[in-house]
Amino acid sequence: MIIEVSNLVKRYKDFLALDHMTLAVKEGEVFGLLGPNGAGKSTLVHTMLGLTKYDSGEIKLLGKSIKQHELEIKEDIGLVPQDIALYEELTADENVTLFGKLYGLKGEDLKNGVKEALEFVGLYDMKDKQPGKFSGGMKRRLNIACAIVHKPKLIIMDEPTVGIDPQSRNYILESVKKLNEMGSTIIYISHYMEEVAAICTNIAIVDKGRIIAQGTKNELAKLIINEHVVVITMEAPNYAVIEKLKELPVVKEVTAENETLRIVTESPQMNEILELFIQEGVKVTNVATTTPTLEDVFLTLTGRALREEA
Repeated sequence: MIIEVSNLVKRYKDFLALDHMTLAVKEGEVFGLLGPNGAGKSTLVHTMLGLTKYDSGEIKLLGKSIKQHELEIKEDIGLVPQDIALYEELTADENVTLFGKLYGLKGEDLKNGVKEALEFVGLYDMKDKQPGKFSGGMKRRLNIACAIVHKPKLIIMDEPTVGIDPQSRNYILESVKKLNEMGSTIIYISHYMEEVAAICTNIAIVDKGRIIAQGTKNELAKLIINEHVVVITMEAPNYAVIEKLKELPVVKEVTAENETLRIVTESPQMNEILELFIQEGVKVTNVATTTPTLEDVFLTLTGRALREEA
C-alpha cells in the first residue's frame, strides 16, 4: 500500500474532525475523495503531509511512518493545492525552478525537470511570462507543473479544476490520466462528481470524519441497488411541491435543477409521487427512471448534496 491510515483521530477542541479514520490506497491508483465541506478531507490531507498534528492513530506513506520519516517521504510527494500557490512576480520557468530546488533538484536534473514539467502542462512556450498574465486555467496548469517537477511517486490534487473553463478542465483531467500512466499514484479531491466518476479507479466517500463507503463507482452504486431513481420534468419550477415530496415516506432524497427533479425512492411504484403532482395542480412534461449514479449514492449515504455544500 502506498497510503495506510489507521484509526486516525484529530480534534479541534470539541469538534471531532477525524473519527478513527482508516484508509488504504494501493500503488498505481487514481483514488478519489468525495465529501461535503467539513467532512474531514482537508484535515486528512494536512495530517498526511505533516502540516497538522493528529491526536492518535498511525500514518504510513510509501511504506514508511510519517512520524519517523517525514522529510524523506515529502521528497516523493507532489501537492496541487486548492488555492493557487504561485509567485506572480516570477516567470513560469522561475516558479517551477523554485519548487524544484525546494524538492532538492540541482544542476541538469533541475533544468531537465523544469523543462519536462512545463512541456507536460503545455506551458513551455510561455516559460518566460509571469503568471499574473495567465488565465485561471493556465495558472492551474502551472500549479501542477510545480508539483510534478521532481517526478513524485504520490501526487495529491485538491480541487485542481475549481473556477476554470471546460477546455482547461479537460486538459487537466487528461493530465491526471497521463501522470497515472507514467507511474504516479494520484489522490484526487473534487466537488465535481462527474470528474471523480470519469478518472478515479477507486473512490472513498468521507462524512463526519469517517470513510462511510469505498469502492469503484459500480461497487458503490450497488450499495443502493434496492432504491430507484425517478427523473420528473415539470412545466415550470415549483418549490412547494419539492417540499411536499420530501415528506412522502417512500421518498429518500429530492434534488432540483430548475424544472427537473431527481427523486430517490424506496419503491418502483410511482403512484404516490404522481398523485402529489395532480393534487398540487403541477403539470408534468416527462417522467423517466434511471439507474443510480455516484451522486445518488452520495446523497443517500450522507443526506447532503455535494455541490450545495461546496
